[in-house]
Amino acid sequence: MTASGPTGTEGAIRPAFVLASASPRRLDLLAQLGVTPERVFPADIDETPARDEQPRPYVRRMAAEKAQKIASQITEPALVLSADTVVALGHRILPKAETIETARACLRKLSGRRHTVFTAIRCVPSVGWPEGRISERVVESTVTFSRMTEQQIEALLATGDWQGKAGGYALQGHAAGFIRFISGSPSAVIGLPLFETAQLLRGQPGNWLP
Repeated sequence: MTASGPTGTEGAIRPAFVLASASPRRLDLLAQLGVTPERVFPADIDETPARDEQPRPYVRRMAAEKAQKIASQITEPALVLSADTVVALGHRILPKAETIETARACLRKLSGRRHTVFTAIRCVPSVGWPEGRISERVVESTVTFSRMTEQQIEALLATGDWQGKAGGYALQGHAAGFIRFISGSPSAVIGLPLFETAQLLRGQPGNWLP
């Protein structure tokens, strides 16, 4: 794969910006920073947690493996941004809801309880851009659900917001009506911490952000 970037303010070609995620939520969040990737190239990796792997090391590993896999496939100058989000109850990682049964089980566990959302982001330059820097952040947020009845859980499931979501819910969806408290970064809970992402981009050579 090759990539080329836009022209910078001094006439130099800025490396292409590549998002290693197919998430439309992350694209929308990047747009709030005024950033549009030249490529969207999701990484297909094994996301199975290792035995006894804790949530924070796991999410760091996932973001690192995603970014490295995509960066290794790009020969031209490029900067790859990856992200991964997990929902944890204590040291237990809740699954990404691929079925309604999984989503139902997650929502029952989260009902009336506080949980932690870890989101890791990582920037990795391609081999064609040696000036770039590898950098990362892990953002920890706390979310508390009100207690939900079975009828309310079923109503949430009927919206379809759970599909593909860590922990079976989307903060930007109908579940917001049951969230009593958030401490940390709401954008990180959605999938991409905006402040930390901006800091990583500002730390790269060139004019990525004002």
